[in-house]
Amino acid sequence: MNPSPGNPGAFPYTRGIYREMYRSRLWTMRQYAGFGSAEESNRRYQYLLSQGTTGLSVAFDLPTQMGLDSDHPMAAGEVGRVGVAISSLADMELLFRGIPLETVSTSMTINSTAAILLAWYALVARRQGADWKKLSGTIQNDILKEYIARGTYIYPPRPAMRIITDIFAWAGSELPEWNTISISGYHIREAGSTAVQELAFTFANAIAYIEAAMAAGLAVDAFAPRLSFFFNSHSDFPEEIAKFRAARRIYAHLMRDRFGARDARSTMLRFHVQTAGSTLTAQQPDVNIVRTALQGLAAVLGGCQSLHTNSRDEALGLPTEESARIALRTQQIIAYESGVANTADPVGGSEYLESLTDSIEKEVLKYLARIDAAGGALKAIETGFIQNEIQNAAYEFQKEVESGRRVVVGVNRFQQTGEGSVPVFRIDPALEQSQIGKLRQVRASRSQSSVDEKLAALERTAREGGNLMPPIVVAAGAYATVGEISGRLRTVFGEYREP
Repeated sequence: MNPSPGNPGAFPYTRGIYREMYRSRLWTMRQYAGFGSAEESNRRYQYLLSQGTTGLSVAFDLPTQMGLDSDHPMAAGEVGRVGVAISSLADMELLFRGIPLETVSTSMTINSTAAILLAWYALVARRQGADWKKLSGTIQNDILKEYIARGTYIYPPRPAMRIITDIFAWAGSELPEWNTISISGYHIREAGSTAVQELAFTFANAIAYIEAAMAAGLAVDAFAPRLSFFFNSHSDFPEEIAKFRAARRIYAHLMRDRFGARDARSTMLRFHVQTAGSTLTAQQPDVNIVRTALQGLAAVLGGCQSLHTNSRDEALGLPTEESARIALRTQQIIAYESGVANTADPVGGSEYLESLTDSIEKEVLKYLARIDAAGGALKAIETGFIQNEIQNAAYEFQKEVESGRRVVVGVNRFQQTGEGSVPVFRIDPALEQSQIGKLRQVRASRSQSSVDEKLAALERTAREGGNLMPPIVVAAGAYATVGEISGRLRTVFGEYREP
């Protein structure tokens, strides 16, 4: 066991990346939201801001995530269902109407089409009169975990990695305060991994991104300070706190010792946390408020930089306004009533937590050594190693639940007959046709010859190897759609098919 966990703000940051932590500034309360049309989602964002949320987090529908316009045949039935439908710059303008982007931090959960959505966001900000140098926020932009755990990929891994490094290079000069990637363990955990696997596979992906960026000629300290991470906070309270502490220590040594980072900011693990959606139950949904409170508290005691707390009804549907408000109030109670923000690291020095932190670190490093020996994360994904490890862990977990060895309150113990229900949010079925109508109006009102010219320039850049972001921004500004821009890149890069 390490003799001392060190001090908050000191390398390797086991106790937090800042000396004062929440004593000087609370974490960002970033509630994830997005559904239906841009107008409806804008109203929800305005509501959350009025209720005290301190950062926005945008959920996009599956067609937007997959590079399909709302009127594509494969989009039928999915438009606006699990997030907001955004097909063009016109939708993005509506989504952020009345929200000053120069002063509000925004996170966008988008991967395969991250370059397009970032371009639209920057264009909306410019039309508001914002200085791009002052824009702050995050695009998830983590394509490797899509092949591992989530599935919203478009292109094969290697050209997808090119797009990511192009974003790193472009944003480094154009949007210097923007986090160009949020390397995600959240979805790995939601797919069934253990806490150790969540960290190991996330850091294996991070290593692949860093190596790709350096191979593209970027100096590590030029882009590493804008790398961010996204983790899950699950139900084992001590394990989750220790996981976050171990993560900071592993990352600090990885960046300094493996990649030679010299800027202290490059060695600081900055991460967003979302409470565990997979733990929420349709049975006794009000009990989910308690689960979320404990998971949120673990994230705060673990030293997160921003947090989303899930709503009680997410096992049933999208959150209602009331449920979203309760979820936000959960964070506010932790922040202002619990006392945990009064000292930088309330749990530092606990013998159990320090031992657990050491144990998690040791097991994560074993996994990373195995992945390195196998040729790195890309190879481990292509061979199915990582996917198989997660599937096996998920299977073992489910066996424990079904046998009763693992208790899930309200599911395999403490069931309640005739339990009450909570209101369930419903999407208006007329929304899809309305969205399609707006998209067709955009196409009719723009200069098609100008759009075609700009898409052709994008395709040439894709073939010739130049940075893709400048032609994407130009095409996006001409109201080319997500499907048209993605389609040109599909022509060059092809589509990924899972083995």
